[in-house]
Amino acid sequence: MQSCAVVGSGRMGAGIAHALLLTGASVTVIEATQELGEAGRERVAALVNDSAVRETLTQAVSEVLARLTCGVGAQAAAGSDLVVEAVPEDPALKVSVLADIEAVVDQTCMIATNTSSISVTELAAALDRPERFIGLHFFNPVPASALVEIVVGVQTSNASVDAARAVVDSMGKTAIVVRDSPGFASSRLGVLLGLEAIRMVEEGVASPADIDAAMTLGYKHPMGPLRLTDLVGLDVRLGVAEYLAAVLGDRFSPPQLMRDMVARGELGKKSGRGFYDW
Repeated sequence: MQSCAVVGSGRMGAGIAHALLLTGASVTVIEATQELGEAGRERVAALVNDSAVRETLTQAVSEVLARLTCGVGAQAAAGSDLVVEAVPEDPALKVSVLADIEAVVDQTCMIATNTSSISVTELAAALDRPERFIGLHFFNPVPASALVEIVVGVQTSNASVDAARAVVDSMGKTAIVVRDSPGFASSRLGVLLGLEAIRMVEEGVASPADIDAAMTLGYKHPMGPLRLTDLVGLDVRLGVAEYLAAVLGDRFSPPQLMRDMVARGELGKKSGRGFYDW
């Protein structure tokens, strides 16, 4: 995968672009406008500079950034070996973006989605060649995360799974392979734990800090479920929970506290306030 593209340059898209750059690939960050693309490029560049500070780069920053470009619209993905879609968790938006990508890339190009919960098989229905489509679920923050969840749709080919494994290996991350199902493995478990933690705050069982300490100190989790919810974004987790509740049942129903916080704009780290002050 020498030439890669990432569609969407928010926190996740920028992190994915950074991870691909560190494999030695050339990466194009694709956005809807030139202004958004330049902003995305700056986010990726900041991550590359952070890697230099941490001494995890094997090349000079200038050499890595020379392989980073930004483009506007799906046409910028033409000629890519791999395209990763990383737009917001809106099924209709993802279907539109994926169809536009397939229309311009070569038949040998692998297309992936970074969705954390939407069915890969359902998204593949928009494609003429669903066998080359796969889920590559990265975790936030991408540079610090050691895991990538490879999600296999009903029509995903074995060759695509093998290629996805090779990509993850080249990043120095560990892959797990899961069958396409609501929430996959990671989101299904992680969201359920986060929702229960929010219910505990809602019921006055304990403070957010003490609930998180119970999991980090008692169960050796690297981060408590409420701090993680702040990091991911309460709005993002609310959307995932609503989707899982619709397909898996009431055990995933979002607590009223979560809905109220999102309505107030208390989205976590990105808004400056969630269960913690940021």
